[in-house]
Amino acid sequence: MSDQLLLWGGFAVGVLVLLALDLGVSHRRAHAVKLKEALAWSAVWIALALIFSLGIYVWRGPDTSLEFLTGYVLEKILSIDMIFVFMLIFGYFRVPAMYQHSVLFWGIIGALIMRVILIAAGVTLITAFHWLSYAFGAFLILTGVRIVLQKDRQIRPERNPVVRALRRMMPVTNRFEDGRFFIRQAGRHLATPLFVVLVVIETTDLIFAIDSIPAVLAITSDPFVVYTSNVFAMLGLRALYFAVAGIIPVFHHLHVGFAAILAFAGLKMVLTDLYKIPVEIALGVIGSVSR
Repeated sequence: MSDQLLLWGGFAVGVLVLLALDLGVSHRRAHAVKLKEALAWSAVWIALALIFSLGIYVWRGPDTSLEFLTGYVLEKILSIDMIFVFMLIFGYFRVPAMYQHSVLFWGIIGALIMRVILIAAGVTLITAFHWLSYAFGAFLILTGVRIVLQKDRQIRPERNPVVRALRRMMPVTNRFEDGRFFIRQAGRHLATPLFVVLVVIETTDLIFAIDSIPAVLAITSDPFVVYTSNVFAMLGLRALYFAVAGIIPVFHHLHVGFAAILAFAGLKMVLTDLYKIPVEIALGVIGSVSR
């Protein structure tokens, strides 16, 4: 138990250091992230994930390392769909480009906390109730079919129940107030539209996590591998967002690829007792679909 606590604690400290460097060094001042900067940071986060994969290879062997790499690639690909939704949210609320990185930064902090809870729950349930693997698999297949049939998804943040509850509980200003989430005015605390956007981003990530985490659990049930692959994909999400925003015209019919990946992950879970699809094949399928 002490070794596990040391392992998780050491990883958590490492992530906090990386986040502090990201926010405190590269984004100390609010600014619009350009394509060149986004691509450079994307390369840095990918390199760190590959170095971590090499560390797992040395520490726990090639199989676990490949499971991490497959889970990371899977999460990275699925996060692109979430990025397009984030673009719609920022556009709906007319968030200035210079404040978007701050929203994504704190949104990802919340996402990391939510995902460790969801992953722990998912691993515990699958371990205790093996039949849930079939339920998760069927859910992923149905999700893939739904994505193909539902081509034009409309994002309506004003219908978000959390946002409605927030507006009832706390007054919201009409301006972005220099990128702050809260201000104090006339002796009371007010939320700014930027905090409303943060709430929408958090709830959107929760919805996507319900799809993506079972997909990674189809690759491995090791909670440390599932979580670390999620974390590295999320850490690079901000840079990937600005990179995709800069080259968005290149992307067409991505929803079909996402649907195929989710359906494959679901099929892998459904067939788990009949035929265990090797991780090497899973990584090859995911890579070929994403091309």
